[in-house]
Amino acid sequence: MLDLKQIRENPQYVQDRLNLRGAGQYDIQPILELDQQQRQLEQERSRLQARSNEIAKIIPAKIKQGSDPKGSEILELREEGNKVKTEIGELEPREKELKSQLETLLLALPNLPSETTPIGKNEDDNPEVRRWGEEYKIQHSVLPHWEIGEKLGILNSDRAVKVAQSRFIMLKGAGAALERALISFMLDKQTAAGYIEVLPPLLVNSQSLTATSQLPKFADESFKCQDDDLWLIPTAEVPVTNLYRDEILEASQLPIRHCAYTPCFRREAGAYGRDTKGLIRLHQFNKVELVKFVHPDKSEEEHQALVRDAEAILQALKLPYRVIELCTGDLGFGAARCYDLEVWLPSANKYREISSCSNFRDFQARRGSIRFKEAGKKGTQFVHTLNGSGLAVGRTMAAVLENYQQPDGTVKIPEVLQPYLGREVLYETAT
Repeated sequence: MLDLKQIRENPQYVQDRLNLRGAGQYDIQPILELDQQQRQLEQERSRLQARSNEIAKIIPAKIKQGSDPKGSEILELREEGNKVKTEIGELEPREKELKSQLETLLLALPNLPSETTPIGKNEDDNPEVRRWGEEYKIQHSVLPHWEIGEKLGILNSDRAVKVAQSRFIMLKGAGAALERALISFMLDKQTAAGYIEVLPPLLVNSQSLTATSQLPKFADESFKCQDDDLWLIPTAEVPVTNLYRDEILEASQLPIRHCAYTPCFRREAGAYGRDTKGLIRLHQFNKVELVKFVHPDKSEEEHQALVRDAEAILQALKLPYRVIELCTGDLGFGAARCYDLEVWLPSANKYREISSCSNFRDFQARRGSIRFKEAGKKGTQFVHTLNGSGLAVGRTMAAVLENYQQPDGTVKIPEVLQPYLGREVLYETAT
């Protein structure tokens, strides 16, 4: 959530930054108007409350000085006091309604792009930061990962559709073991890098989704329980960030770094006809998430480190990838700055996103009231939250199946995964 004080005091700056996301999409004028109305009501209520308090002191003082409790002077004061209380009672619900309308409008505004975020209209304007690996080293024809997976007998989509629907997948035998190995490897790698592993709930309440900005804007992307205020998580970012919701941390606790493996659930409502085969875009998929709570002064430094931690997985697996920075027109709703890691898929002859590493600054912390206090200083500050995939497991498996595919139809297992699997090669087995 944006700082209302910043909107009030620097409206042109805020509007200009929002326009970088797409001119005309967001208008802060209704917020400014509601804020002015709400503040006027608040001032009037405060004036009336002060007068009510004053009358409450005057009446007993005058009676003590000898005024008749039933005389006209005291009766007039009592009548005025009752009238003031009635007016206060009428103002309070109006003020409450204005505050509710104001909050609704604020929740609909995205984060402001950082000053360093590249300016652009869409993904075509995202600059490439760097590349790693040799994406063209494969000289033979490569089958798409879903074809080689089905040929090896480790992946089956038909049976998954039978028990669920499209955009689900079933892994079998070495496929299931490879998925588990990737999860264990990623967690081992990130905990060694200093992240504390957590295993959070897979169902969260609406307040949690609102704090991380999936609600209200992206409600149609998530699966909601029919009889409870619970939603299946779209990413571990949601429950892990909300572990500290409505808390005041000590500055000495920062940075807090967590990693978490969870299944993730997304309706993919806007993905009709795209990536209908394989492991790229599923309703249910596994992911290892990295989440940080940091001091604002360390925000950018920790963001760069987060990207490096995600890259370290791809480098250890020796998977070619590139890093791009999202421009203002392609930036996620809650992010102030974001880097995407894109892994090379030889069958498609292009890079595909495998991790987004975002710095939300205080955007999520304001929505979730996550603050910290520094010793010797008055008041509290909002933490900065950051997160990124470390990595999306299914997409990593897809990259392994394609980049390690051999001319004889087998798939070599990356060296770092061999201790987890106890084998060096995936070969065709009976389905």
